[in-house]
Amino acid sequence: MSARAIAETVSDAVLDDALDPLAIGLSGPWGSGKTTVLELVKKDLDQRSDPDAAKIITVRTDPWRYDPAVGAKETLIGEVLEALAAELAQQVAEQDGAQTRTDKAKKLMKKLSDRVDWSKAIRLAAKSSLTLQLPGIDDVIGLIREKSDEGDDQPDQPRGLAGFKAEFAELMGTDELAHVKRVAVLVDDLDRCLVDTVVETLETIRLFLSVTGMSFVIAADEERVAEAIRTKLPESTMPPERAESDESLPAEPPSKLYLHKIVQTTVPLPALGAFDTEAYVLLLQLQNRLESPLTQDQLQRVIDECQRLRGVGVLDDLQAPDGLDVQHELSFAHRLTTILYEKLRGNPRRIKRFLNDLNIRRSIAARRGIHLEFEVVAKLMVLEVLLPDQFQAVLSWLRTGELRDHLESLESLANKPKITPEAESVDRVEHASLLADGEEDRSEGQSDEVTIPSLAVATEFADDLLRWAKLPPDLHEIDLSPYLHLAASFRGDLLVSAELPQRLRDLAAQLASARTVDRHQVSEESLAALPPEDIAQLVRHLSLRARDRIQEQRGAVTGIGRLAQAHPAVRGSALDAFRRLPAKDLQVGTAIHLAGLQIPGMQNVIAHLANRLSDDDKRQREIKRALTTPPPGRRQT
Repeated sequence: MSARAIAETVSDAVLDDALDPLAIGLSGPWGSGKTTVLELVKKDLDQRSDPDAAKIITVRTDPWRYDPAVGAKETLIGEVLEALAAELAQQVAEQDGAQTRTDKAKKLMKKLSDRVDWSKAIRLAAKSSLTLQLPGIDDVIGLIREKSDEGDDQPDQPRGLAGFKAEFAELMGTDELAHVKRVAVLVDDLDRCLVDTVVETLETIRLFLSVTGMSFVIAADEERVAEAIRTKLPESTMPPERAESDESLPAEPPSKLYLHKIVQTTVPLPALGAFDTEAYVLLLQLQNRLESPLTQDQLQRVIDECQRLRGVGVLDDLQAPDGLDVQHELSFAHRLTTILYEKLRGNPRRIKRFLNDLNIRRSIAARRGIHLEFEVVAKLMVLEVLLPDQFQAVLSWLRTGELRDHLESLESLANKPKITPEAESVDRVEHASLLADGEEDRSEGQSDEVTIPSLAVATEFADDLLRWAKLPPDLHEIDLSPYLHLAASFRGDLLVSAELPQRLRDLAAQLASARTVDRHQVSEESLAALPPEDIAQLVRHLSLRARDRIQEQRGAVTGIGRLAQAHPAVRGSALDAFRRLPAKDLQVGTAIHLAGLQIPGMQNVIAHLANRLSDDDKRQREIKRALTTPPPGRRQT
């Protein structure tokens, strides 16, 4: 992938003698893959290393994890010296044996460490380096001590910052390290650190360690590092630059000038392209497979295939190893790539986090008895994570009991081919004709009923929502209510319907309750005493609950039946509510209850529902049998 090409370019720069010593930046926003590239740089340098004639020592360091009680300067210098001590110990051991190894290594490393009074040197560096000024004479004198009179075997006493750098350069040039071509210090996550750690790490590179044979690869967002420097180096305290001419480039702020004084060049990390995003989603899925997991060799072969197809720009011809079937993951990656690429801006960490969240959410849902296909949860997660405003709109549809109708309208509009205005006019006429035919099919006895406002289905949706609706699969026939309630609970959103007046909410809950004792608390006399407008609102509310919330279906259908029997004027609306039930999602208990309802016109509703059920599906056959078999002693009319 492109990360490998960037890593190899950085390695070339690290080993270029013309750039020695070198500090090179890997710049990109959080999650852009800097750590991955840094790992590839280490791997590439290790492969290029010749232990005998041109060894490359790599030192991985992460200032974000430094112990604040020790300090960034001491920690970074200590890690470099530790790596060099280990190399010296290995070389001496191979030549002279273990005992000599200990003596020689200690002498070489102690000679360097004892040159500096660490507590004073660190304070001096913090005071002088950021202002780009020389230390004061009194400060320097405080670091100088007389040379020991006890002989050459005793280490020299501290001689200041320049002394340390000189001694470090001397160490790098010793015969014991002549076989070392480069010490490459790979600095990660500097942009995550507190301001003091950022500045001290850069100071250490500039003041102590920048000598021949040393290279630094600093993975950090350049803008964040410059911002940290800016807090320590106010621009108002710096002298102005020379006046600009019309042809000159804009002057850099002092924080950038300071950073570029240390870091000679920066390699920006580009965001993943569309192809790389699709390949990344594919590889993450394969890497996290629970069933038939891939071996490391199989995964590497898929990576190699993605690399081969990168020049083509599509993964359609990907050849899976050993007949391994990856079509499911490939199809999923292809469907999600466009919207993930756009909304997550090709950021690898955000893409990975999205897929991790998806797997965790699906696992939590399954543990709560919510079993949805992976593609369904993925589509809902796209809406929740990438289109939060539109997700709130969908939750509001569930809250008001209009979810299925809105989803059906949305998906119909999203998947409808573009037509000419003339064809659209014809389509409207045909739609009106169908509505008229439906009115004629209604059973008699509805002319005097209470009029219930028809469900207002939105005819216009946001472009983002239409685009989302195009993602397979269609959702309007799936019971999404349990999952959406779970998702809303994570957001702290209570899905309380606001369309029903408060005076009727307790009554609606009792009518639709799954517990017989709750339903019996509502007497037939109290139902008969309700005013017509309350009856109309209750029927509409329960019909929407029965359609959208499958787990509340049986109770809501029972409540509608009781209201229709108590108030003949709403029987037509009750029949409409039953007719609109999702036939495939009917519970057997609900079907048995419908078959036993003694409401005029019920036979037509049952026939309508039965015709929508398939005889090829076992469960649907059971529902149809329950619908078309009236309970003993009851007659449908």
